[in-house]
Amino acid sequence: MLAARTCMIDEVRLRMAEEGIDALVLRPSPDFRYLGGQGDGYLVLPLRGPLETAAGPLEAAALIPPSARRVGVDPEMRAWELFSLRVKAELVLASVALAPLRLLRGPAEVAATERAASAADAVLLMARELAWFGTTERAMARRLWAMMVETGCEEVLSVLVAAGEHSAVPRHVPCDRVINPGDALLVSVCGRWGNHCSEVARVFAVAEPPEDFEAMYSVVLSAQRAALDSLRPGVTAAEAGRAAQEVIEGSGYGHYAAERLGRGVGLGQDERPWLASGDTTVLAPGMTVCVEPAIYLPELFGARVADVAVCTPAGAERLSGSSQALHVLDH
Repeated sequence: MLAARTCMIDEVRLRMAEEGIDALVLRPSPDFRYLGGQGDGYLVLPLRGPLETAAGPLEAAALIPPSARRVGVDPEMRAWELFSLRVKAELVLASVALAPLRLLRGPAEVAATERAASAADAVLLMARELAWFGTTERAMARRLWAMMVETGCEEVLSVLVAAGEHSAVPRHVPCDRVINPGDALLVSVCGRWGNHCSEVARVFAVAEPPEDFEAMYSVVLSAQRAALDSLRPGVTAAEAGRAAQEVIEGSGYGHYAAERLGRGVGLGQDERPWLASGDTTVLAPGMTVCVEPAIYLPELFGARVADVAVCTPAGAERLSGSSQALHVLDH
């Protein structure tokens, strides 16, 4: 483990040298965890010298070599933290050096991501047995949150319950809307295991699906399969996203498709690569992606299915394995 950690630090320093960065200063964040940070505080990695910890930004500033001319700071660092560093060096984002390295996961990281996906899968499977009729989105979201905690996940990052017309709102926040028969129901859970994130989203129907909903949902599933089939080494992220987009556009729902059809997951829940136009990242074995095509019909209903997959030499391997068939809740 120590040898692997030393090798990883050496790779980071090579990237720092290539970018002309003399030191990194990281606060609790995915980059912080990538370098082994735990809990609160700060990490300071000079181009030469040991990796050190600090309790606050002033202490971190004291660990930056006085000769440093370019310092990489954490993308999540707040303005007051930046001012507290009080360095005369040029400040750049630490992700310039770290993002390319974080794209690829080793076997242990993929295993942690799979465990997070399995926990989310298990919660959504148990959710089928819950009593949904007459409860509210907020109440069911709290119930699912507690169930995620019970799986032992390190941190629950998000829980979405969106009923009826709310399922067509991409960033809906669960509210006191009552769940009724005939509603489409979009449910997703995201948690962290071993510092790695996974999200799984499934679609249910309450008592019976709304009219035309099943046909639309079948398009979403076909779009995800197209993206997964394209998720292989040598293909760009944009090309994998385009494969899903073409399925949706061919069905006539193109105007209502989500702009982004997938994104990278790992130490963070929302990172590169993006399955969207313009992302020229070339997929490679070890990249983990949440493939999440969606169609949203305003004021009616929406459908989004999300699964985490890892790119392997043979293609995509889905890490969340629960059934994607439309499940009708009967209680």
